[in-house]
Amino acid sequence: MISSLLERKIEKRPERVRLEGRILFLTEDPELIKRQLAGEDLPWDTKNPARNPQLRDDISTDEITPAHYCFYFDETLGEIPYLGLKCGNVLPIARGDVKKGGFVCAVSGKRRGKGSSREQSPYAEMCAGIRLVIAENIERIYKQNCQNLGVLTSTNFSLIDEIRGENEIPLNEFTAGEDEITRQVIEYGGLFPFNVARMQKKVFLPAIKTEKRPMTLAEKIFARHMLNDKGEPSVPSVKPGDTGFARADLRFSHEYVTPMAAIFFERYVGRDARVNDPASILFFRDHLTFLDEVISEEKKKLGLLDLATQLKFKQQDFAQKQGVKLHGELKDRKGSEGICHSIVLETYALPGQLNIGSDSHTPHVGAIGCVAFGIGTTDVFNSWITKDVRVKVPESVKIVIRGKKHPNVTAKDFILKILSLDYVRSGKALAKVMEYAGEAIEELSVDERATMTNMAAEIGGFTGIVAPDKKAIDFLVERRGVDRKKAQAMIEGLYSDQGAQYAHVIELDAAEITPMVATPGDPGNGRYVRDLNTPVPVELAYGGTCTAGKNEDMDMYAAVLADALKQGKRIADSVKFYIQFGSQETRDYCIRKGYLEIFKKAGAHVIEPSCGACINAGPGVITRPEQVVISAQNRNFPGRSGPGQMYLASPLTVAATAVAGYIVEYEPSEKVELVSA
Repeated sequence: MISSLLERKIEKRPERVRLEGRILFLTEDPELIKRQLAGEDLPWDTKNPARNPQLRDDISTDEITPAHYCFYFDETLGEIPYLGLKCGNVLPIARGDVKKGGFVCAVSGKRRGKGSSREQSPYAEMCAGIRLVIAENIERIYKQNCQNLGVLTSTNFSLIDEIRGENEIPLNEFTAGEDEITRQVIEYGGLFPFNVARMQKKVFLPAIKTEKRPMTLAEKIFARHMLNDKGEPSVPSVKPGDTGFARADLRFSHEYVTPMAAIFFERYVGRDARVNDPASILFFRDHLTFLDEVISEEKKKLGLLDLATQLKFKQQDFAQKQGVKLHGELKDRKGSEGICHSIVLETYALPGQLNIGSDSHTPHVGAIGCVAFGIGTTDVFNSWITKDVRVKVPESVKIVIRGKKHPNVTAKDFILKILSLDYVRSGKALAKVMEYAGEAIEELSVDERATMTNMAAEIGGFTGIVAPDKKAIDFLVERRGVDRKKAQAMIEGLYSDQGAQYAHVIELDAAEITPMVATPGDPGNGRYVRDLNTPVPVELAYGGTCTAGKNEDMDMYAAVLADALKQGKRIADSVKFYIQFGSQETRDYCIRKGYLEIFKKAGAHVIEPSCGACINAGPGVITRPEQVVISAQNRNFPGRSGPGQMYLASPLTVAATAVAGYIVEYEPSEKVELVSA
């Protein structure tokens, strides 16, 4: 415990809040937004909502703070909220507009803050003057980041009238319905002041007294890690809604987040303070390794490349000062050691652990039976102090995929199908654990299971998890060198109890699922390839990222391209196909298997590990609005990977499309028939 914090003066917020300023309605109509920015206050009928203009749904954090602007990690972010917000085909908000407009509240529709866990988004809003966010429903990580920073959130649209009437609003309006700990975080104005009050024993931490009950796999792992009344991990049982702090086995962050967290740590805790247990903290340089190859001259002139370099140096310096392991750039060639999720699965995570990371795709390691979830910057730097993280035990959704899948169907097709379901698209799965089960899931390798758990983030889920079994044991033994008996002991008891309760059960038949794509704009826009009405020519094909840069993904790219070469075919002249490794381990695997020669002969461009094109920061990014790309990555939100049209698909479909020149199913056979959409 850092002794100086015990003497820090901490006070609660006033019990009533007056929000003085204008309200910005983020509407579908860009002209209405422009009029508000010009000074017009939009009329809004809170009693007859059908009369109001349509609000933008599904606003992602990529739209609130486009990736390149996240190179800022200070109050400069206040100049850039909503720069990527697309309404129709228009980006109506320019740099500095929100801050100049005197807005105190921003209003939108369903699923606000979906996507990346970047805390730069609510921080940018806060620095621009936004003190309250109102939406129909709000994604878990974004909402928690708002609370951690002290930004208020609500789904109560009647507050619009209170703000416009310049009325005081009771603080309990924003704490109603929240758990005891979240209530106090809001009352203290953020997570850090709450944690200081916690150290000073000024806050109330409710004891978890849930009696023994059948538990889901995730609940069992939470029970092992939630702190008891002695401050030690482990309670007998938990149920959804139980709140407390969970001791993390592993905490990690990458260069987008570490510098901002380090600045917060040094500012609020002290420049000479030391992190708690550096051996269980990891840093990664994996997002921006190839940025200099694709960043525009315009962005260079804005100094963004220089800012990105500062992120790298700040992380390096903090890691060295704190004695934290940094998986950084390669010494002998351009590239990184690997993407954080890939390395954590290949090297660190173990069944039954609770891991937290500064990225929404942290659930990746749920493939071997971990509870792993993304957190924001404030949670990261607070975890460096306390080694724990605030948790409200989530409900679980069981997704059962029965039967046997088609040979050309992969885990990516399964998850795109799940994302297209009304239950998910309506936001009912938000903040819930996605537990995958059924014969078709059991047949998947750990690499393929990781695609399912990874993309729980796109569902908006708390995390994704698969019960560890023989395949998980084999993975630990063969890929990690773990002793088999130890691996078997690790997975004992890691299954859901008979009678465990689920918020919802989704059942799918693998035989009914054929290769899918998600059409541009959202991963939830899933359609079967065979249902596309006309052929869709592509210019770019991309295989890589944490989702599709694993060993088995490389098996798929290689299988399709090897079959094409046997038929005398190569990648279509009209297509550029990039294949990017998720880690050096996967690169070495490809060398051992002879895949690099196949990729080269077929005409693919091979790239060293990095997140790269997925976040508009490496080869394979889209450069023109009319450009069409098919990608095996996880997201196709507007502007995330450039201004063009991105279709998401499996590694098999991406590789087959690269050969055909337009979107096709892959049909494995001796002759390899590529079936047109």
